[in-house]
Amino acid sequence: MHDLVVAGGGPVGMAAALHAHRLGLDVVVHEPRTGPIDKACGEGLMPGALLELGGLGVDPPGQSLDGIHYVDAATGAHATAAFRSGPGRGVRRTTLHEVLAARVADAGIEVDRQPVHDVQDEGSHLLVAGRPTRYLVAADGLHSPVRRLLGLDAPSRGRRRYGLRAHVAQAPWTSYVEVHWSHRAEVYVTPVADDLVGVAVLAGPGAHFDELLADFPALRERLTGERTKVMGAGPLRQRVRSRSAGRVLLVGDAGGYVDALTGEGIALGLAQARVAVECIAFGRPERYHLVARRLGARHELLTSALLHATARPVVRRRLVPAAQRLPFVFGAAVNQLARPAGRSARP
Repeated sequence: MHDLVVAGGGPVGMAAALHAHRLGLDVVVHEPRTGPIDKACGEGLMPGALLELGGLGVDPPGQSLDGIHYVDAATGAHATAAFRSGPGRGVRRTTLHEVLAARVADAGIEVDRQPVHDVQDEGSHLLVAGRPTRYLVAADGLHSPVRRLLGLDAPSRGRRRYGLRAHVAQAPWTSYVEVHWSHRAEVYVTPVADDLVGVAVLAGPGAHFDELLADFPALRERLTGERTKVMGAGPLRQRVRSRSAGRVLLVGDAGGYVDALTGEGIALGLAQARVAVECIAFGRPERYHLVARRLGARHELLTSALLHATARPVVRRRLVPAAQRLPFVFGAAVNQLARPAGRSARP
């Protein structure tokens, strides 16, 4: 009988397993994919994400990030907000995966290549892919099979948005994450290595990467290096009825997602992994849904408000000029999202 099975071996799932191991739980990770797992994401770790990783003894190599820089593609208006709680870091998703996977291997945590397609509640325990366990943490991503299996999906309303990401082989020109705005899309340019920048585009359905990049002529001219294959993800908006159901706890994208607009997904997922395991280890799993909701409250509120506001063309046109005129407001919003989560589920 295991104490915990983790479904999903991405960064959030591996973080959950490491927290469980540190608290003395017998844990196994189910992840059918092998090798470094890539994903279409912005690859910028906020200061809060670095703090969560540091608590696990994980320090991935990458490029230091000093803050966020907004640029309006039509007018050239720009606004900058520096991180007040320390730098973030641009890290390749595959690099982050490799560092965490090495920690999991060093801890002797078992990784089972069988996917989780079956969960049975036996009352006193679960059977997960035929394996008896006291609890299951589902960290199996945006389109979580475990979430669907348990009927925890809720209807998603509002804009359907998708993410596209490629890398460009050239030296970064800034220590900030640049967010370029057009009338229909945002482009995130993140330094991730001495000779590589990540370029992630967020937009509605149907548009191709090059078509969207044409909205940003100044940026397109600056991207002079060889480009990698484009990866995609979405729709981004995912809603859940609850982040827990009995002995099953949903963490990271599996527990619902608003949008990648504010770039806080990995930090929030890592914090959820920590508190989910604490709830299990200290015999309070019923607390997880409430703690996780409070943990993500400011992120969901600010992201939803910005997403709703920028759906209106008049607001979208005025967003960057407003941030330029009101730097203290812009800086406060950025740092609300960047600061560490801090909430614990310990008694």
